[in-house]
Amino acid sequence: RERAAVEVARLAGIAREQFLRDIYPRRKPVVLEGMDLGPCTTKWTVDYLSQAEGSKEVKIHVSVVPQMDFLSKNFVYRTLPFDVFVQRAAEVKHKEYFLSEDEKYYLRSVGEDARKDIADIRKQFPILAEDVQIPEYFEKEQFFSSIFRISSPGLQLWTHYDVMDNFLIQVRGKKRVVLYSPQDAPYLYLSGTKSEVLDVDNPDLEKYPLFVKATRYQCFLEAGDVLFIPALWFHNIISEEFGVALNVFWKHLPAESYDKTDIYGNKDPMAASRAIQILDRALKTLEELPEEYRDFYARRMVLRIQEKAYRNDYR
Repeated sequence: RERAAVEVARLAGIAREQFLRDIYPRRKPVVLEGMDLGPCTTKWTVDYLSQAEGSKEVKIHVSVVPQMDFLSKNFVYRTLPFDVFVQRAAEVKHKEYFLSEDEKYYLRSVGEDARKDIADIRKQFPILAEDVQIPEYFEKEQFFSSIFRISSPGLQLWTHYDVMDNFLIQVRGKKRVVLYSPQDAPYLYLSGTKSEVLDVDNPDLEKYPLFVKATRYQCFLEAGDVLFIPALWFHNIISEEFGVALNVFWKHLPAESYDKTDIYGNKDPMAASRAIQILDRALKTLEELPEEYRDFYARRMVLRIQEKAYRNDYR
């Protein structure tokens, strides 16, 4: 049976120095309250957002179901003028729609060229960027991206991890965030950076029996809250209301550790990618042996990995 959720700690009035000294080294999620985020938390109404950036075209996800799945791609990409998109995303039922009158919308801002450029609110939404004071609890050269997000009420994003540390800044609306520790990866049925378990509240335990072993961390974000999500922590997000948020990612490893072609902050570090390729070659080599031998040497390899790499200071 699933254990009760662990509530993510909430802290108010945390200055940069205290964050870096006392909180950051623990590598655990924490909600920071009462931070000075600029006028965005009061200014960003539906009408203001619509007027501020006008009719520039934005590419959005449209889904007929609230639970978006990036593995089966149960959504379509469509383009709308930004002001039209904001008005539609704030509605529950639509008079105009692409797929159904209760379809859900999701905007994740991208760079000018989505294949080459990194998202930065200052470049894609310069007028709105003036309303935001990003908590710079990192060095300027560590900054990677600032991603503007808007979600329909009820929209749920799939469980995934990112390879960089980030702040999820909730500007308006309420969100519920469910998180899982990197050490619970064996129970999350991963496909790349994503979990196959879409419904974290009512998981299919016949299909995903180990999921109950994962410890669920949870928090609720309101306008003005900032959630620190350390790299490799899995997160699943529901917008309980029309939601506007900003994600800020930064590089906490040396710059050369990251894949230079990564524009979304979700490609594994270079050393990890190389290690996985080597492991794949090793497993292919084992196929030259009969099953009994393959099983025996695979178990020995698992023991070597556990000895060399697993941490024993769980939680």
